[in-house]
Formats: sequence, C-alpha cells, structure tokens
Amino acid sequence: MSSLRILHESRGYVVVDKPSGLLSVPGKGAHKADCVISRVREMIPRARGPLIVHRLDMDTSGLLVVGLTPETQSAISLQFELRTVSKRYVALVDGSPAQSRGTIDLPMRLDINRRPYQIIDFIHGRDARTHFRLLSTAPTHVGSRGTIARSKLEFEPITGRAHQIRVHAATPSDAFPDAPAHQRGGLGCPILGDILYGDESASGRLMLHASYLSFNDPDTGARVTFDNPAPF
Repeated sequence: MSSLRILHESRGYVVVDKPSGLLSVPGKGAHKADCVISRVREMIPRARGPLIVHRLDMDTSGLLVVGLTPETQSAISLQFELRTVSKRYVALVDGSPAQSRGTIDLPMRLDINRRPYQIIDFIHGRDARTHFRLLSTAPTHVGSRGTIARSKLEFEPITGRAHQIRVHAATPSDAFPDAPAHQRGGLGCPILGDILYGDESASGRLMLHASYLSFNDPDTGARVTFDNPAPF
C-alpha cells in the first residue's frame, strides 16, 4: 500500500494531502479497500476509532483531516456540522463566469435513478450555497473549436452537499429563469475533467483541489489553519 503525505500530525488528528484518484473511505469490495483511512491506519498504528471526519470525492485532491481518537473525531465532526469549519477549493473551469465573485444558491438532491448524480431540486433538494471568486482567466486554443476561455476559480462551500461545487459550477447561469434572481442558475462553467457534469476528455483528472482548511483544535482550543496550493 502506498504512503500518504501528512502535512500535520497532533495527538488527536492528522491533516493529509489526498491525491486525486484515491478514495477517502473504503468502497465495496477488496479492490476498493485502498483509501485515506486505510493508509492512515497503516502509517499511524496508534490511530483508533471511526477516524473519518469529512470526505473528498475520489477525484478531488487536497486537504483532508482525519481523527486519530474517537473523541477528537467527534469534536471536529461537530464543527463541520455546525459550519464553523472554513474550507476553500481551487478549480480550473471551462469558460469564464459572468461575474468575478458571488454566491450560488441552488438546492440539491441525489438523482435516485442515476446514482451518484446530483441534481438541482427547489422542492425536495437540501439547501446548498457556494461562494466563488475568479482568480484568473486565460484563452486556450482547442483545435477546431477555436479559442475559448479557461478560468481558475476559488470556491468556498457554505454547505457540504455531495458534488456541490461541481454541480454549482456546471449548472448554466440561466437554467431557472423563473426563479428568484439569486437562484436562476450556476456558473455555466463545468470543472475540467469532470466525468459527471463536464467533459472528461478536457483534462487528465478532475481539476478540483481542497486548498484551505481552518478549524478549532479540540485539544488546545486554538484556531488552526492549513494551506495547500493546487498542483495545477
């Protein structure tokens, strides 16, 4: 089993740099046993308890905090539930948003007929809000399609729904013209390499990276902050 890059280790938790393509937790079957949790258990034998605090999609890279004791795992998990944890992601997207910053407010739910696909649903969906900020835009020549823009964005999810950033980025800006002004659509800029909501062939991987994480250390009470620049 491969090792894992540990950015910080304390008595009760570790913060790791999860590579793209690695599961956060074990999947079904022996072929999906390799994951962040199994690697942490192997690298840190004293780890005990449920360990998992939060997850990243398999194809998303970046910062992930893992509990090493049941007490710390529970304490940090509660911070995620209370939304006192600050998280930011960096992504490369296809196109350029109409605004340089703003908030996407589109409720989401699982499409039970196309798991794990998530969809916007104003009636049955759960609250889902994401702040975004444009970092840069550059023209990219793509064969016969001519020159199109590709942009680097920073996303700050306020809620933590499955695939939230990916759906909010890909949903067209005018998808719901009859909705209130703040809920008429997303960015219309799918993340490069997104096999569900964008064009998988546009990149060798999902260009989404968890770059910033901040929470209260359960042992000291102090605010701890971790930065991990995107590799793209």
